[in-house]
Amino acid sequence: MTFNSVHSLAMIASLKFARKPTLHLRSTPFQCVPKVVPRFLAAVEAEAPTNEQTSVSIREEEIGKAPAWKRLNYEELGIRNSMIGSTTKKVLNGLKKKGYDVYLVGGCVRDLILKKTPKDFDIITSAELKEVTRTFSWSEIVGKRFPVCHVHMDDTIVEVSSFDTTKCKAGMEFSHHIEAPSGCGKKDHLRWMNCLNRDFTINGLMLDPYARIAYDYFGGIEDIRKAKVRTVIPAETSFQEDCARILRAIRIAARLGFSISKETAHFIKNLSSSVLSLDKGRLLMEMNYMLAFGSGEASLRLLWKFGLLDILLPFQAAYFAQHGFQRRDRRTNMLLSLFSNLDKLLAPNRPCHNSLWDIMA
Repeated sequence: MTFNSVHSLAMIASLKFARKPTLHLRSTPFQCVPKVVPRFLAAVEAEAPTNEQTSVSIREEEIGKAPAWKRLNYEELGIRNSMIGSTTKKVLNGLKKKGYDVYLVGGCVRDLILKKTPKDFDIITSAELKEVTRTFSWSEIVGKRFPVCHVHMDDTIVEVSSFDTTKCKAGMEFSHHIEAPSGCGKKDHLRWMNCLNRDFTINGLMLDPYARIAYDYFGGIEDIRKAKVRTVIPAETSFQEDCARILRAIRIAARLGFSISKETAHFIKNLSSSVLSLDKGRLLMEMNYMLAFGSGEASLRLLWKFGLLDILLPFQAAYFAQHGFQRRDRRTNMLLSLFSNLDKLLAPNRPCHNSLWDIMA
């Protein structure tokens, strides 16, 4: 550890970011993403509008007609089954042998397309969760509102969800009307409904490792190509249904160096105060995800840009304001320099212990 890094950690402690001035590195039990070095600033494409009329024009411009859904083979995306973790393959094979459909879904598909090793793999299956527990002895159903099955294998946990559960979720949650794309068969409609539940288009992808096909119903692959974070459904509705998505948008943009679409950026700013409805434990978890995995500087810049720093870390926001920082300022300051140095020590597979900035407890 360099002198600058040690000095940075000491300064972070003095700025009340931690109860303990020591840094504890810990490994995670999953296969983890190697360090992603974001662009210097994960930028918003344009200033968020401030009046309702401009907001409507942005929604019309960005949403417009739903993108044509696509089936793409592995070769087109550069994906190989060897990129899938061995434990995940055991779970996939166990369910497939019993005749169930199985897919990889969510951020792991995004990371495979980006040629990154996913920190974990999420599976969705046509089996009911009770059937999953019968297939794997060391498994348990967790979660009351939206249950999933945790399969314990090889000292890791593989999360398995069911299409039956997500069908119920869609029926409970969605108050808006979005038509299924034309040409959807029964299985396509099930996959489309599940992807509709996802937060962002880049996470709304599904992969069949046996047919070697990726399904993209909402333009996620194009948004990966453009390095853009965009909600699957209209951003206002998405954030009202789950305000934690506001913080996830910041985290993903910071960690991957992606930009945030105009409409998504507008409602991050307009609905930023809604994150205070999250319980303290969830807020601490989200802040830890932002700051402890090697993208702290980029996360702080985005939190400041959207006014979230004022809400979540008012002490640090006051420091920015005291030093004359504008919302889109590209300059640095002592606090950003501290996290820049800390980021060099951390990565998604080498995070910092969250006690370093347990400032909200």
